[in-house]
Amino acid sequence: MTFGGMWSLFNARDSMLEFGLPRRIANIRGTASVFQVGNARTTVIGLLVFYFYLRNQFAVVDTIMAITGAYCGLIDSYVVWREGNGKKALFRLLSSGVLSAWGYWGLTAGW
Repeated sequence: MTFGGMWSLFNARDSMLEFGLPRRIANIRGTASVFQVGNARTTVIGLLVFYFYLRNQFAVVDTIMAITGAYCGLIDSYVVWREGNGKKALFRLLSSGVLSAWGYWGLTAGW
């Protein structure tokens, strides 16, 4: 969440392609600004996770992971699937589902 979100500031086109968006979207210059603004918010979420983790507020980390993993994972997967990249959509859905479940079950706080 943290460092991946920063990638778009340096190479928005490649970060969109890695995200799972098609070339027809990544090659439009105006999409870079929108992607960068969205990724700035994702980076903030990652920074909050680091902040609360370093403060030993593990229940807060779990809450952020559960909610972000569920909501963003569903939205990201749906958008990527709708744009025709089923494999990347499935990967996003499964990996975000694992993070969300980890947070929901409080495994960070439980360790």
